[in-house]
Amino acid sequence: MATKYLLVPEGKIAYDDAGSGPLVICVPSMGDLRQEFRFLAPELVTTGFRVITMDVRGHGESSTSWPDFSVAGVGSDILSLARHLDCGPAVIIGDSMAGGAAVWAAAESPALIGGLVLVDPFVRGEKQFLLSTLFSVLFSRPWGASMWVKYYASLYPTHKPADLPAYLTALKNNLSQPGRLEALQHMLAASKRASEERLLRVTQPALVLMGSEDPDFKNPEAEAAWVAGQINASYRMISGAGHYPHAEMPGNTAPLIISFLQKINQEMEYQNAA
Repeated sequence: MATKYLLVPEGKIAYDDAGSGPLVICVPSMGDLRQEFRFLAPELVTTGFRVITMDVRGHGESSTSWPDFSVAGVGSDILSLARHLDCGPAVIIGDSMAGGAAVWAAAESPALIGGLVLVDPFVRGEKQFLLSTLFSVLFSRPWGASMWVKYYASLYPTHKPADLPAYLTALKNNLSQPGRLEALQHMLAASKRASEERLLRVTQPALVLMGSEDPDFKNPEAEAAWVAGQINASYRMISGAGHYPHAEMPGNTAPLIISFLQKINQEMEYQNAA
Protein backbone atom coordinates (compact mmCIF):
# COMPACT_ATOMS: atom_id res chain seq x y z
CA MET A 1 0.00 0.00 0.00
CA ALA A 2 1.47 3.34 -1.07
CA THR A 3 1.78 5.90 1.70
CA LYS A 4 -0.39 8.98 1.29
CA TYR A 5 0.43 12.41 2.70
CA LEU A 6 -1.67 15.27 3.96
CA LEU A 7 0.06 18.62 3.71
CA VAL A 8 -0.82 21.09 6.43
CA PRO A 9 0.76 24.52 7.04
CA GLU A 10 3.35 23.18 9.53
CA GLY A 11 4.32 19.87 7.90
CA LYS A 12 2.95 16.65 6.45
CA ILE A 13 1.10 13.70 7.94
CA ALA A 14 1.59 10.22 6.50
CA TYR A 15 -1.35 7.83 6.36
CA ASP A 16 -2.74 4.65 4.80
CA ASP A 17 -6.25 4.42 3.38
CA ALA A 18 -7.97 1.04 3.03
CA GLY A 19 -11.48 -0.29 2.58
CA SER A 20 -14.79 1.45 2.02
CA GLY A 21 -17.69 2.38 4.23
CA PRO A 22 -18.03 4.53 7.36
CA LEU A 23 -14.81 6.33 8.20
CA VAL A 24 -12.53 5.20 11.04
CA ILE A 25 -9.26 7.01 11.77
CA CYS A 26 -6.73 5.05 13.84
CA VAL A 27 -4.15 7.14 15.68
CA PRO A 28 -1.17 5.42 17.36
CA SER A 29 0.50 6.27 20.62
CA MET A 30 3.58 8.45 20.96
CA GLY A 31 6.79 6.69 20.04
CA ASP A 32 4.99 4.28 17.72
CA LEU A 33 4.11 3.78 14.06
CA ARG A 34 0.78 3.58 12.28
CA GLN A 35 1.51 -0.16 11.87
CA GLU A 36 0.50 -0.42 15.54
CA PHE A 37 -2.93 -1.18 14.04
CA ARG A 38 -1.63 -3.96 11.76
CA PHE A 39 -3.93 -6.55 13.40
CA LEU A 40 -7.00 -4.38 13.98
CA ALA A 41 -7.20 -2.48 10.68
CA PRO A 42 -7.72 -5.54 8.42
CA GLU A 43 -10.53 -6.74 10.70
CA LEU A 44 -12.26 -3.37 10.42
CA VAL A 45 -11.87 -3.31 6.62
CA THR A 46 -13.30 -6.82 6.33
CA THR A 47 -16.27 -5.77 8.46
CA GLY A 48 -17.08 -2.90 6.10
CA PHE A 49 -15.27 0.22 7.25
CA ARG A 50 -12.94 2.65 5.53
CA VAL A 51 -9.86 2.64 7.74
CA ILE A 52 -7.24 5.37 7.90
CA THR A 53 -4.09 4.70 9.91
CA MET A 54 -1.94 7.80 10.41
CA ASP A 55 1.52 8.53 11.75
CA VAL A 56 1.41 11.26 14.38
CA ARG A 57 3.58 14.30 13.82
CA GLY A 58 7.30 13.57 14.09
CA HIS A 59 6.81 9.78 13.87
CA GLY A 60 6.82 7.14 11.15
CA GLU A 61 6.77 8.84 7.77
CA SER A 62 5.30 12.13 8.96
CA SER A 63 7.59 15.16 8.97
CA THR A 64 9.64 15.97 12.07
CA SER A 65 9.76 19.77 12.39
CA TRP A 66 6.68 20.95 14.28
CA PRO A 67 6.29 23.78 16.78
CA ASP A 68 3.72 21.88 18.85
CA PHE A 69 3.73 18.21 19.92
CA SER A 70 0.86 18.49 22.41
CA VAL A 71 -2.52 16.74 22.33
CA ALA A 72 -3.89 19.89 20.69
CA GLY A 73 -1.31 19.65 17.91
CA VAL A 74 -2.05 15.98 17.22
CA GLY A 75 -5.78 16.64 17.58
CA SER A 76 -5.60 19.38 14.95
CA ASP A 77 -3.99 16.87 12.56
CA ILE A 78 -6.86 14.45 13.15
CA LEU A 79 -9.36 17.18 12.27
CA SER A 80 -7.35 18.23 9.20
CA LEU A 81 -7.37 14.66 7.96
CA ALA A 82 -11.12 14.26 8.59
CA ARG A 83 -11.80 17.48 6.67
CA HIS A 84 -9.52 16.40 3.82
CA LEU A 85 -11.23 13.02 3.46
CA ASP A 86 -14.64 14.75 3.52
CA CYS A 87 -16.78 11.62 3.77
CA GLY A 88 -18.88 12.16 6.87
CA PRO A 89 -18.17 12.06 10.59
CA ALA A 90 -15.20 9.88 11.56
CA VAL A 91 -14.87 7.58 14.52
CA ILE A 92 -11.43 8.01 16.07
CA ILE A 93 -9.55 5.10 17.62
CA GLY A 94 -6.81 6.71 19.68
CA ASP A 95 -4.25 4.90 21.80
CA SER A 96 -2.44 6.40 24.80
CA MET A 97 -1.68 10.10 24.19
CA ALA A 98 -3.65 9.85 20.94
CA GLY A 99 -6.68 9.18 23.11
CA GLY A 100 -6.17 12.64 24.59
CA ALA A 101 -5.79 14.07 21.11
CA ALA A 102 -9.03 12.37 20.06
CA VAL A 103 -10.82 13.94 23.02
CA TRP A 104 -9.49 17.35 22.01
CA ALA A 105 -10.66 16.84 18.41
CA ALA A 106 -14.12 15.64 19.46
CA ALA A 107 -14.65 18.64 21.72
CA GLU A 108 -13.33 21.17 19.20
CA SER A 109 -15.26 19.93 16.16
CA PRO A 110 -18.24 17.69 17.03
CA ALA A 111 -19.54 17.79 13.45
CA LEU A 112 -16.40 16.02 12.18
CA ILE A 113 -16.12 13.37 14.90
CA GLY A 114 -18.93 10.85 15.29
CA GLY A 115 -17.49 8.69 18.06
CA LEU A 116 -14.41 7.72 20.05
CA VAL A 117 -12.63 4.53 20.99
CA LEU A 118 -10.05 5.45 23.63
CA VAL A 119 -7.47 2.70 24.20
CA ASP A 120 -5.46 3.00 27.44
CA PRO A 121 -5.85 6.78 27.13
CA PHE A 122 -3.66 9.45 28.67
CA VAL A 123 -5.97 12.41 29.16
CA ARG A 124 -4.96 13.93 32.48
CA GLY A 125 -3.21 17.27 32.60
CA GLU A 126 -0.76 16.83 35.45
CA LYS A 127 2.89 16.97 34.52
CA GLN A 128 5.49 15.14 36.59
CA PHE A 129 8.73 17.09 36.46
CA LEU A 130 10.98 14.32 37.78
CA LEU A 131 9.53 11.74 35.39
CA SER A 132 9.87 14.13 32.44
CA THR A 133 13.49 14.78 33.39
CA LEU A 134 14.19 11.05 33.64
CA PHE A 135 12.64 10.41 30.24
CA SER A 136 14.64 13.24 28.67
CA VAL A 137 17.84 11.48 29.79
CA LEU A 138 16.76 7.90 29.04
CA PHE A 139 15.62 8.67 25.52
CA SER A 140 18.47 10.93 24.47
CA ARG A 141 20.93 10.05 21.73
CA PRO A 142 22.86 7.86 21.19
CA TRP A 143 21.08 5.27 23.37
CA GLY A 144 17.55 6.65 23.25
CA ALA A 145 16.10 4.51 20.47
CA SER A 146 17.39 1.30 22.07
CA MET A 147 16.03 2.30 25.47
CA TRP A 148 12.65 3.18 24.00
CA VAL A 149 12.14 -0.19 22.28
CA LYS A 150 13.19 -1.97 25.48
CA TYR A 151 10.56 0.01 27.39
CA TYR A 152 8.05 -0.55 24.57
CA ALA A 153 8.45 -4.33 24.76
CA SER A 154 7.64 -4.22 28.49
CA LEU A 155 4.17 -2.87 27.65
CA TYR A 156 3.21 -6.33 26.33
CA PRO A 157 3.20 -8.20 29.68
CA THR A 158 1.27 -11.35 28.74
CA HIS A 159 1.32 -12.12 25.03
CA LYS A 160 4.01 -10.69 22.78
CA PRO A 161 2.97 -10.86 19.10
CA ALA A 162 5.02 -13.25 16.98
CA ASP A 163 6.21 -10.37 14.83
CA LEU A 164 7.25 -8.18 17.78
CA PRO A 165 11.05 -8.63 17.31
CA ALA A 166 10.80 -7.47 13.68
CA TYR A 167 8.44 -4.67 14.71
CA LEU A 168 10.85 -3.46 17.38
CA THR A 169 13.66 -3.39 14.83
CA ALA A 170 11.54 -1.26 12.48
CA LEU A 171 10.58 1.03 15.36
CA LYS A 172 14.20 1.43 16.47
CA ASN A 173 15.31 2.19 12.92
CA ASN A 174 12.61 4.80 12.57
CA LEU A 175 13.46 6.52 15.86
CA SER A 176 17.12 6.58 14.85
CA GLN A 177 16.29 8.85 11.91
CA PRO A 178 17.10 12.56 12.34
CA GLY A 179 14.50 14.45 14.34
CA ARG A 180 12.36 11.49 15.40
CA LEU A 181 13.76 10.82 18.84
CA GLU A 182 13.61 14.55 19.49
CA ALA A 183 9.95 14.55 18.45
CA LEU A 184 9.29 11.76 20.95
CA GLN A 185 11.00 13.74 23.71
CA HIS A 186 8.92 16.82 22.91
CA MET A 187 5.74 14.73 22.98
CA LEU A 188 6.67 13.13 26.30
CA ALA A 189 7.26 16.58 27.82
CA ALA A 190 4.09 18.16 26.40
CA SER A 191 1.17 18.84 28.72
CA LYS A 192 -2.04 16.83 28.37
CA ARG A 193 -4.05 19.58 30.07
CA ALA A 194 -5.89 20.52 26.86
CA SER A 195 -7.55 17.10 26.78
CA GLU A 196 -8.53 16.98 30.44
CA GLU A 197 -10.04 20.46 30.14
CA ARG A 198 -12.28 19.26 27.30
CA LEU A 199 -13.51 15.94 28.68
CA LEU A 200 -16.86 17.30 29.84
CA ARG A 201 -17.45 18.82 26.39
CA VAL A 202 -17.39 15.44 24.64
CA THR A 203 -20.93 14.47 23.62
CA GLN A 204 -20.21 11.73 21.07
CA PRO A 205 -20.69 8.04 21.92
CA ALA A 206 -17.45 6.62 23.28
CA LEU A 207 -15.87 3.39 24.42
CA VAL A 208 -12.86 3.16 26.74
CA LEU A 209 -10.72 0.03 26.49
CA MET A 210 -7.99 -0.66 29.04
CA GLY A 211 -5.53 -3.49 29.50
CA SER A 212 -5.83 -4.83 33.04
CA GLU A 213 -2.02 -5.15 33.31
CA ASP A 214 -1.06 -1.81 31.75
CA PRO A 215 2.11 -0.83 33.65
CA ASP A 216 1.64 2.83 32.72
CA PHE A 217 -1.22 3.18 35.21
CA LYS A 218 -1.13 2.50 38.95
CA ASN A 219 -4.72 1.23 38.83
CA PRO A 220 -5.79 0.63 35.20
CA GLU A 221 -9.45 -0.12 35.94
CA ALA A 222 -9.84 2.92 38.17
CA GLU A 223 -8.39 5.10 35.40
CA ALA A 224 -10.67 3.56 32.76
CA ALA A 225 -13.70 4.09 34.99
CA TRP A 226 -12.72 7.69 35.66
CA VAL A 227 -12.25 8.54 31.97
CA ALA A 228 -15.52 6.80 31.06
CA GLY A 229 -17.36 8.70 33.78
CA GLN A 230 -16.06 12.04 32.52
CA ILE A 231 -17.39 11.50 28.98
CA ASN A 232 -20.48 9.39 29.78
CA ALA A 233 -18.93 6.34 28.10
CA SER A 234 -18.77 2.64 28.78
CA TYR A 235 -15.50 0.91 29.51
CA ARG A 236 -14.19 -2.61 29.12
CA MET A 237 -11.12 -4.22 30.60
CA ILE A 238 -8.98 -6.55 28.49
CA SER A 239 -7.81 -9.13 31.00
CA GLY A 240 -4.06 -9.68 31.02
CA ALA A 241 -3.30 -7.08 28.36
CA GLY A 242 -0.87 -4.19 28.71
CA HIS A 243 -0.80 -0.82 26.99
CA TYR A 244 -1.60 -2.14 23.49
CA PRO A 245 -4.51 -4.58 23.89
CA HIS A 246 -5.48 -4.29 20.21
CA ALA A 247 -2.02 -5.63 19.26
CA GLU A 248 -1.38 -7.93 22.22
CA MET A 249 -4.82 -9.55 22.29
CA PRO A 250 -6.56 -8.64 19.01
CA GLY A 251 -8.95 -11.58 19.29
CA ASN A 252 -10.36 -10.15 22.52
CA THR A 253 -10.24 -6.49 21.53
CA ALA A 254 -11.36 -6.32 17.89
CA PRO A 255 -14.88 -7.75 18.49
CA LEU A 256 -15.55 -5.09 21.14
CA ILE A 257 -14.45 -2.31 18.80
CA ILE A 258 -16.36 -3.70 15.82
CA SER A 259 -19.56 -4.07 17.85
CA PHE A 260 -19.24 -0.46 19.05
CA LEU A 261 -18.59 0.85 15.52
CA GLN A 262 -21.55 -1.06 14.11
CA LYS A 263 -23.81 0.36 16.80
CA ILE A 264 -22.69 3.92 15.99
CA ASN A 265 -23.22 3.30 12.27
CA GLN A 266 -26.74 1.98 12.88
CA GLU A 267 -27.61 5.02 14.98
CA MET A 268 -26.28 7.38 12.29
CA GLU A 269 -28.29 5.58 9.61
CA TYR A 270 -31.44 5.81 11.77
CA GLN A 271 -30.90 9.54 12.35
CA ASN A 272 -30.32 10.17 8.63
CA ALA A 273 -33.47 8.28 7.72
CA ALA A 274 -35.62 10.10 10.31
